[in-house]
Formats: sequence, structure tokens, C-alpha cells
Amino acid sequence: MLNFLPGPLKATFAFLLYVVNTLFWLCPIIVFSFLKALIPLPLWQKIFSYLLDQMASNWVAVNTLNQKLFSKTEFVVTGSESLTMQDWYLVLSNHQSWVDILVLQRLLHGKIPFLKFFLKKELIYVPFLGLAWWALDFPFMKRYSQSFLKKHPELKGKDIETTRKACEKFKHKPVSVMNFIEGTRYTPAKHSKQQSKFQHLLRPKAGGIAFVLEAMGQHLTKVVNVTIHYPEGIPSFLDFISGRVNKIVVAIDIIPIESSMIGDYFNDRQFKISFQQWVNQLWLEKDETLKGMTEQHREKCSSQETISKENPVS
Repeated sequence: MLNFLPGPLKATFAFLLYVVNTLFWLCPIIVFSFLKALIPLPLWQKIFSYLLDQMASNWVAVNTLNQKLFSKTEFVVTGSESLTMQDWYLVLSNHQSWVDILVLQRLLHGKIPFLKFFLKKELIYVPFLGLAWWALDFPFMKRYSQSFLKKHPELKGKDIETTRKACEKFKHKPVSVMNFIEGTRYTPAKHSKQQSKFQHLLRPKAGGIAFVLEAMGQHLTKVVNVTIHYPEGIPSFLDFISGRVNKIVVAIDIIPIESSMIGDYFNDRQFKISFQQWVNQLWLEKDETLKGMTEQHREKCSSQETISKENPVS
């Protein structure tokens, strides 16, 4: 609608709208978070959880409106038809830019429950935000290192038990848990340093999602495997809000969570090997998907260039 404006103006207005929208919803979220913490009645907390989720969902909706207002990015999405708000999901995606989060929120908003990230237990003590994350039912994960468990063997399995108890609320309330299993954003430098066997991806870290599935396996039913491709190159947040991203291609694959995907990754060697094989196969297929997307874009550009040469502007 306002994408005719010069890039710097679009970036300025879009950024200001992101800030205003965030502050607008952050204030009531913090207030309701305090109320939820002060009134520990199960029914009351359940009501607050739904209200807080709706506020967070409204924040995403306004961010999406912001994007539509200042840019004309074309989204080409496949595989999202069977997603539903009534299911429990583990969402996995490749990670290239902070724009990925905006893309995921925009495309999955209203199709699956509000996206939540597994957070380290220590983050609950971050002023205000820790309380808001808790109130929004972000799952907190407590992990003991192998060296710590050697000194305190009596705590073996306690981390899973603690996380599992924290996820009890999801028995009756659908949830979407998000995880970037590469652990960091893809860059050519990181790819080279890792000597990754994947052409377009960093190595996946299987331990994190194995822990999530062991702690929440009884509450999660499907994996939403998302592949994000930027045909014109990986954009920065500034590129995105300036309206310089013309097209984003997203492929979604839905995978049922089976019993063979749930086990003790850190103590059962056989399960660890089989789970790593599953994750690596998933990433090989994702790499092939990205390769196909890249080649399709090159062929299209080559074809357009040929047509342009054959029909020069007089």
C-alpha cells in the first residue's frame, strides 16, 4: 500500500511501527503476567494463559499488517494446507537471518498455536521478560552437563523430569514449540569453518530436539519441517523493512512423531545413533529442497535474460 515510498522512509516508518506495536502489547502482557503469578488458581491461570496468547497473537498480526503496508514481498508457500490450531507441533527450520522469525510468525499465524521457544531455565530470572515468557507458557529447559552428573549421579534424569513437569500444562492446551537446530544463523564463513557436508545448511544439532521430544513427546504429535529460501540472497532485517526483499519461498513438510523418535538420547547409545541418522536424513532432504529452489530461480533468471536479449527495448 505504501511500498511506493523511498526505501529509507519505508524502513523508518516500518521500524517505528514495530516498536510501537511491541510496546503497546508488552505493557498489558507484563501486567497480566504479574496477575497470573499472584493468583495461583488453576482455572484462573488457564484463563490468563489464553488471554496472554491472544495478546501475543495480536502482536504478530499487527507486525504482518506492517509488512504488507510497506513492502510487496511475494510469498510462495507449499505444504501448509493441513495445519490446524487444534494440534501439538514441534517446528523445525533452517536459520539464515533474523527475518526467518518474522517469516515463520507471519506464515504460521492463525494456522498453528502461537510459536514458543524452549528457553534455558536461568532465563526465567531476566527482569520482566522472564516473567512474561513464563506467563506465555514458554517451556523452560533445565539441562545438567555430563561432567556435572558425574559429580552428582543422584540427579541423573532429574533435568528431564523437571522439564516434563513444566510442560504438563500442554496436555490440555495445543502448543507449537520452535527450534532452529543448526544453533546459529547460516553464513558462508560458518559453513566453511564447520566443513559442513550440506551445501546450503550448517550441521544440525540433534541433542536439543531429542531432549524436547523426550520431555514433551507425549504432548507433541507432529513435526512441522520448514525450509526457507531467499532467491535474491539472504536479507538483513534492514533489507526486509526497506522493502528490498521481493520474493520468499517456503516449503512445509508435516511429519508424524512416532515412538521410535522418543528416547534417552544422552544415555542410550543405540537410540542416539538412530536419532542422529534421522536428523541427518531430514537435513539431507532439506538441503536437496534448497538446491532445487536455487536451481529453479537461476533457470528463471536465465530464461528472463534470454527473452530480454531477444526482445531488446527499442
